[in-house]
Amino acid sequence: MVNKNKAWFVVSFLLIAGLAIAANRLSKINTHIEFPIWAVILGIIVRNLRLPEKLHSAATTEFYIKVGLVLLGASVNFAVVMSVGARGIVQALVGVPLVFFFAWFVAGKFGLESKAKAVLSTAVSICGVSAAIAAGGAVVAKKEHLTYVIALVILFALPLMVLVPLLANAMGLPQPVAGAWIGNNIDTTAAVVGAGQIVGDAALKVASVVKMAQNTLIGFAAFLLALYFTFRTGERRPKPVEIWQRFPKFVLGFVIVSILASIGVLTSGEVKALNSLRSWFFAFAFVCIGLSFSFKEMKAIGKRPLAVFAIVTVFNTATALGLSWLLFNDYQIGS
Repeated sequence: MVNKNKAWFVVSFLLIAGLAIAANRLSKINTHIEFPIWAVILGIIVRNLRLPEKLHSAATTEFYIKVGLVLLGASVNFAVVMSVGARGIVQALVGVPLVFFFAWFVAGKFGLESKAKAVLSTAVSICGVSAAIAAGGAVVAKKEHLTYVIALVILFALPLMVLVPLLANAMGLPQPVAGAWIGNNIDTTAAVVGAGQIVGDAALKVASVVKMAQNTLIGFAAFLLALYFTFRTGERRPKPVEIWQRFPKFVLGFVIVSILASIGVLTSGEVKALNSLRSWFFAFAFVCIGLSFSFKEMKAIGKRPLAVFAIVTVFNTATALGLSWLLFNDYQIGS
């Protein structure tokens, strides 16, 4: 059984790699459509062919994108990490509570259950799937709450990955502003990287650091939600150690690699090799975004959660743009 599972994993990985290569070729044939979009499109097509579920066993989007982001640290000077990260933290501290409480209010008006409100509000205000899972665990949410919120995150992240870069270019936004808008507004980290890559290298760096700054709030949000529901229902008592347990450790990896590259521990050849490897991990992540999108699962989403998520996404898009302009309009990103 173990050998069979390993065989399926290998076949699944080869499928993902093949789709990534095909997306790269298609992006060179048709330069009007960027590589991340081709990768997602091919992933969606394959996901909805009703192939054996085991063929998706290697489709671990979170793993690929986190490894890719750690490797991205090699090409981002630590001084840039500190300056962008400081602004990103300010943006997160203002934007996340604003969007969370707006989502909580709207979800209440639409009659969603309190635990569903918690999961949805955390997902749309912080970073999508990871935040939804953390919030779901913190409040002991029902499985269906987590399922439809994750489906909503994917449903909205895909068009935003394309639309936000188009709008940023149409408005003539400087790359740091566009990157901050992408990092603050799009819910999944993989889609953030895809959108940033479409806009440009500077936008990618800012978007990634801003999203990671936002991700650092996951642990605090999960702990506070658990505390709130403890006072309401007494179901479980959260411990402060949960903040560290929920903290996204890949952020530390990104910072460490950035420091090593910045102080010269990594040679230019090693940095180049890491950048090449990073591109592959990002490519696998883009394909996996598409592989996670099932039309059948999307049909199961109720109208009320869909309406709430749509309203809050519009609000998030507008507030994120305003904050990004205020914080990054005068910012010049270095190497």
